[in-house]
Amino acid sequence: MGTALAYRFYKAGQRVNSAYNRGPEGLKRFLGYVPSAHPCSDPQEVLERSELVFVTVSDDAIEGVVKGLNWRKGHMVVHTSGAHSVEVLSSAREKGASVGSFHPCQAFATVEQAIENIPGSVVAIEASDEGLREVLEDLASSIGCSTAFIPSEGKVLYHAACVFASNYLVALVGVATELLGSIGVDLKRGTELLLPLIRGTVANIQNIGLPKCLTGPIARGDIGVIRKHLEALKEVNPGIFELYAKLGLQTIPIGIGKGTLSAEKAEELKKVLLKSLASLA
Repeated sequence: MGTALAYRFYKAGQRVNSAYNRGPEGLKRFLGYVPSAHPCSDPQEVLERSELVFVTVSDDAIEGVVKGLNWRKGHMVVHTSGAHSVEVLSSAREKGASVGSFHPCQAFATVEQAIENIPGSVVAIEASDEGLREVLEDLASSIGCSTAFIPSEGKVLYHAACVFASNYLVALVGVATELLGSIGVDLKRGTELLLPLIRGTVANIQNIGLPKCLTGPIARGDIGVIRKHLEALKEVNPGIFELYAKLGLQTIPIGIGKGTLSAEKAEELKKVLLKSLASLA
C-alpha cells in the first residue's frame, strides 16, 4: 500500500521526501520506486522532515507506532487502514496533529498490480478538520481517484462491505473451482472457464446496476433447478451446500427487486432454502 501510493504521488508531481521501513530490503525496494525520498534511520526522522505523514503499517501496528512518536501542531498524520477510524491516531491528535485516514477501495495483491489498479478507484477518507480533508481530496484527485467520506462510526461496516466485495469474491471463486475440480476440471482450466462469466457479471453490475443485473435460477424463480443444486451439493460437500442455501436467501430480495421473481415464487424458494438449512441441524 505505502509503496504503491507513494509511487503514484511521486509520478503525479507530489513531493515524497522521506521514508522509513524497519526492514532495509523493504526500504531499498521503496526507494527504487520513489527515488526522491530520503531514507530515514528511524520514524521520528520522517516527522522532522515532513508535514504530512502516511503510516502504512499493518492495522494492528498503527496505534503502537503512532504512540511512540513526538507529534506536534502542524503535523498531519494519516493511516491507510480500511477497518480503523481516526481514533486509532488519538495519541497524535492529543499532541496537536491533524489526523485522518486514506483508504483506496481497491485490491492490493502486489506492488505492481496495486500501482496499476489505483487510478479510477474511490478513496474512503476521514479527517479531523476541513483543512486536512481538502488536502486528502486533492491528493486523491492527483492520482486519478475520487473520494467518499466515511464517518468514524461507520468504518468497520465499510470495511466489512469491502471484504464481501473483494476477499469473499475470491473465496466464492475458490468454491466454484473446487466444485469444478470434483468433476475433473483442474484449477487452471476451471479458472479460465469462470473468468469470462465473472467479467460479464462485473460488467453487468457496472452497466445495468443492482438489482437489474441479477441473472440465474433465483432471478427466474427456477425452484426445480435450485432443488437439484441443493441435492447435489449436500452429497458432495455439506459446507458448500450450507453456503449455497444462505447465499440463496440473500439473493431472493434482489430477484424481487428486479421484478422477475414473484412474491409467491420467492416465498416458495425461501421455504426450500430454510428447510435445507434445517436439515443440517
